[in-house]
Amino acid sequence: MKLSTGQAKRAVIFDNAGVVGVGDIKALALLSGGLDSALAVKVIQEQGIEVVGLSFISPFFDPQGARKMAEELGVGLHIIDISDEHLEMVKSPKYGYGKNINPCLDCHILMLKEAGKFAKVVEASFIITGEVLGQRPMSQRRDALGIVERDSGLRGLLLRPLSAKLLPITEVEGKGLVDREKLLALSGRGRRPQIELAGKYGVKEYSTPAGGCLLTDPGFARRMRDLLGQAGASPNDVELLKVGRHFRSSSGAKIIVGRDRGENERLRRLARRDDIFFSIVGHKGPLTLVRAELDSQTRREAASLCARYSDGRGLEQVKVRYRRLSNGEVGSLVVAPAGPVELGVTQI
Repeated sequence: MKLSTGQAKRAVIFDNAGVVGVGDIKALALLSGGLDSALAVKVIQEQGIEVVGLSFISPFFDPQGARKMAEELGVGLHIIDISDEHLEMVKSPKYGYGKNINPCLDCHILMLKEAGKFAKVVEASFIITGEVLGQRPMSQRRDALGIVERDSGLRGLLLRPLSAKLLPITEVEGKGLVDREKLLALSGRGRRPQIELAGKYGVKEYSTPAGGCLLTDPGFARRMRDLLGQAGASPNDVELLKVGRHFRSSSGAKIIVGRDRGENERLRRLARRDDIFFSIVGHKGPLTLVRAELDSQTRREAASLCARYSDGRGLEQVKVRYRRLSNGEVGSLVVAPAGPVELGVTQI
């Protein structure tokens, strides 16, 4: 029977233990803002199934792309903050990192575990993702898709509409919640089939694959590796990685030099009580933050870097003021503007 407009399918609703009730079929979609997750939603919507979107906030990505995509698709979007859990997972992922410092397998498992909990809240019958078999070498191999399904606790209830015909039949399909014949058989890294489907469905605005995750960015990954080598990395420390020029002093202290007024303001907002600020006296220049105990060598190195990136960089000597936020202690010193190589400082 063909569904008329507004007529919803009915289905048994499952949780991991079995049947929990009967109601309208509803799919919970992990929505990233990328094309694949949007197409997965469209494929399921074509079967007359209601789709609800779910996205996440973490130190490494935000839901802005998902918000735009949800609006374009006409689906409601729920957002869950997994910042603390995600950072702890990134520190020591069970399945390791990808090319940079992206633990894609562990990340997918974490998000799907959260999705499994939330599916019960919204009474979703199953969960869908935009994963495509073979598209990513680490997380979308056939065996990797099985690991994600198993470790997330969603065996049989996780549907990948874009590659479903190439994968084992799921409980969702077996019980007739969706028509397997109307699902797709996409595979590989090529994007032409998805682009063609985007035209068919009228999907116009979408982000590039993995484009929103900082863990895949080589520059950010370098800073993140440095941070993970230190004890007690926090979400605040991760936010600082997104701002300014980063250095390690000769004693191992973190020095961050703002690039412009906007970054100076962000440094002020992210500063903790035990941080120390450096600024130039008599010239325009950056705000420089030190996050560590301030020994005399680190103080001079931070001051010289602050001077190097100021309008006084061409002078022989520049006066630099510093202020300890915890007790308001203020001091100053006169230094020659110098770069990291001259100072023996490591740029991250």
